Amino acid sequence: MGGIKDDVGHVPLLEAEEEEEGWRPLRLRGSYLGIFGSIVFLVSMAALIIYQGHDYYDEAKIENKGNNNNNYNKVPRGVAEGVSAKSNSFLSETTPSYNWTNAMLSWQRTAFHFQPERNWMNDPNGPLFHKGWYHLFYQYNPFSAVWGNITWGHAVSRDLIHWLYLPEAIVRDMWFDINGAWSGSATLLPGGEIVMLYTGYTDQQVQVQNLAYPADASDPLLLNWVKYAKNPVMVPPPGIGPHDFRDPTTAWFGPDNKWTLTLGSMVNDSGLSLVYKTTDFINYELNDHFLHIVPGTGMWECVDFYPVSINGSVGLDTSANGPGVKHVLKASLDDTKLDYYAIGTYFIENDTWIPDDPDLDVGIGLRLDYGKYYASKTFYDQNKQRRVLWGWINESDSEVADITKGWASLQTIPRTVLYDKKTGTNLLQWPVEEIESLRLSSHELKELLVKPGTVVPLHIGPATQLDIFVEFEIELLESEGIVNNVEGCGVGAVERSAFGPFGILAIANDELSELTPIYFRLSNYGNGTSTTTTTTTSTSFCVDETRSSKAPDVSKLVFGSKVSVLSDEKLSLRVLVDHSIIESFAQGGRTVISSRVYPTEAIYGAARLFLFNNATDINIKASLKIWQLNSAFIRPFPFHNTQ
Repeated sequence: MGGIKDDVGHVPLLEAEEEEEGWRPLRLRGSYLGIFGSIVFLVSMAALIIYQGHDYYDEAKIENKGNNNNNYNKVPRGVAEGVSAKSNSFLSETTPSYNWTNAMLSWQRTAFHFQPERNWMNDPNGPLFHKGWYHLFYQYNPFSAVWGNITWGHAVSRDLIHWLYLPEAIVRDMWFDINGAWSGSATLLPGGEIVMLYTGYTDQQVQVQNLAYPADASDPLLLNWVKYAKNPVMVPPPGIGPHDFRDPTTAWFGPDNKWTLTLGSMVNDSGLSLVYKTTDFINYELNDHFLHIVPGTGMWECVDFYPVSINGSVGLDTSANGPGVKHVLKASLDDTKLDYYAIGTYFIENDTWIPDDPDLDVGIGLRLDYGKYYASKTFYDQNKQRRVLWGWINESDSEVADITKGWASLQTIPRTVLYDKKTGTNLLQWPVEEIESLRLSSHELKELLVKPGTVVPLHIGPATQLDIFVEFEIELLESEGIVNNVEGCGVGAVERSAFGPFGILAIANDELSELTPIYFRLSNYGNGTSTTTTTTTSTSFCVDETRSSKAPDVSKLVFGSKVSVLSDEKLSLRVLVDHSIIESFAQGGRTVISSRVYPTEAIYGAARLFLFNNATDINIKASLKIWQLNSAFIRPFPFHNTQ
């Protein structure tokens, strides 16, 4: 079915063959932009925040200047860049650069995590499933291994693991995105059409929202994309600064027969999510109040908003609501470069959201990942009725090293997301089941005893591509008079206490001069022996990078948080090891930590795996199942053979 061309020759989205009740399909007709600066909005703004000295942005200053790809403003590194810039504040001008060899740098490249063939990558964008293919778009610099020249890279996969590179999807070639085609999201419409909204950074260095759509929605690969001729479709409303308006979410359909979306912003130091409504994805109405606002959290980026079933069994379409449904609000905090989430109630009648627990609100409570992780985004996978989470993992080495090796950053293994029925406060994140297709040989080890102050080698062969399951049982050596003087992660795995740390040593060499401990530490312990009962606040889950590399120009931190361990649960851990990235999941994914490690010696065949127990007053027994993992052989799409 052919589309009707608009007055500038672009082919608009095709109308649905049959209009579903209550849904008006997108028609790209020429019309004015939505009205953004409503009086009600300003009243709401004033009521929530005392506004002082904030720059207003005049919508009249946005004018179509046409395509001007030759004379655009270079964006300096700074706050205006959004989530994209790499900043390693741990490196001073006097930090010596390590003499990395080609062999060391080659080893750092992962085998089954998604990353481009070369150059810089950051945020995951617009993930979706379409005609048998999973699509991942991502922020990409086609020219260098540092941030800049941001376009949308594109890749497809049949199974979320084996990816094929495609040509860039959205490039920065118009006045409304000439300084960057920044992050955005996809919305799948009932007629099979796809709407992509993304942030453009204009020739005037203003953040605006733009519309793009496939030139041919029947193309399974979605190779060609068309930008709406009258972009931008949203500009910063009065009271919102030109650099504080970005990253639109997937839209959801409501009982008012309108599509609703939210995007990140701030006023003074309060992070917030603006709400827009539309019937055609061209004209937008700004709500007179925010979806949510949290003082002191700074600019919210890459906002995500989606429903979860309190039965915790399946994922839900973004438009799902009603009994048995909670809503997750996530924001990436620009000030800290951390991803926070909270679970709460969405009031659809006025498009507001309230957290179940104010002490666990966005930006002050739970994080999706307590390690190197940012700018995450979910999508509803209608193919398998699940919600899938992507997250960007930046490098922790120097920019000089990135330029030398020719690439920077990767994405996590996609994770399923479910509501934790047991705690009622957490999400459970778990690697998608398709990762199991990479499993090769396995080793099963039961009830290995690890005494206080000892390390036990695990003779499993190569230890750079692993899927590890561990369960721990604890035996108390003394029943009385134990004093535990270390809380949380401590200064790392070297700091001993009565009930920890204990766990595994990944990417370690035989001499243990390079190693990455992944461990639990208990601050108190239940009655009796051979019990795993702990209180909700008594167990910490941590990763210690401080001895992961002998190189000085690498960030090496101790990451961690509390994890709930319930009375009917054993301490459990899953770890994915893939060269320079380690993803660790405690208690079924209640707490997750992603780490980047850059060893100089524990590489290739010298990488080992150990159990360790650095506690003083407990024995541990560990039962493990370990798989070697194959490469995903990520490569360019074989256009010569599309079977």
